[in-house]
Amino acid sequence: MNGIALYASVQAPGVDAIVGQHASLVKRIAYHLMSRLPSSVQVEDLIQAGMVGLLEAARQYDHAQGASFETYAGIRIRGAMLDELRRYDWTPRSVHRKARDVAEAMRAIEARTGRDARDAEVAEYLGLSVSEYHQVLQDALSCRIFSIEELLEAGDSALDECADSASPPIEALTQSGFAEALADAISGLPERERLVISLYYEEELNLREIGEVLGVSESRVCQVQSQAMLRLRARMQGWLDAEQSAGARAKGRRKAVQA
Repeated sequence: MNGIALYASVQAPGVDAIVGQHASLVKRIAYHLMSRLPSSVQVEDLIQAGMVGLLEAARQYDHAQGASFETYAGIRIRGAMLDELRRYDWTPRSVHRKARDVAEAMRAIEARTGRDARDAEVAEYLGLSVSEYHQVLQDALSCRIFSIEELLEAGDSALDECADSASPPIEALTQSGFAEALADAISGLPERERLVISLYYEEELNLREIGEVLGVSESRVCQVQSQAMLRLRARMQGWLDAEQSAGARAKGRRKAVQA
């Protein structure tokens, strides 16, 4: 649904006021994302996509589900911006492939050792030097939006196949425990990765500011954040696979009933 059609669909007393009150949230999220995007991306495009996400949030929000409107809207705004970026995905296929390889390497190493995979171990698993591995991490974060919201969206998409279509996405996420599982995965990250995630998402610092706090270069912060995202993806993959399998079975049952 385009922005004009969506706006028409949510016209109701109070909607304009809600959108006006939270327009600054859209801009804040857009500029936060811009800190890790190439100069070819225009902030105005993100803001426009985010406003569509805000309108969608105003249409779908149900206060009875427990989440505040700002929390719910933030998820929808970021999701709309990520969708806009994916439409113009500038990432070379090789970067996507290498990122998947890193996540799989981390998953295999951690399953074998029962602890956090170390840089040197992942590099050796992939047949790379440590410096080459760090470059893969930097390319992954520079060329693609790896984020907590993207993981939540992945869980949301998997759950949509299982949940009743009338159930709000936030309810499905809560019922499934995906958000709680993701929170547990974040708390289990190595200390420096967990700190970078906290400074970026909770304190809303950009990569340069995080580097100043930690006393490291911006490129090193980029590597640590990318590694954290890939580690989370690896640790959540089993959960996502299980949900997707359940979703496929549910979809098959619905088709059988309809037939």
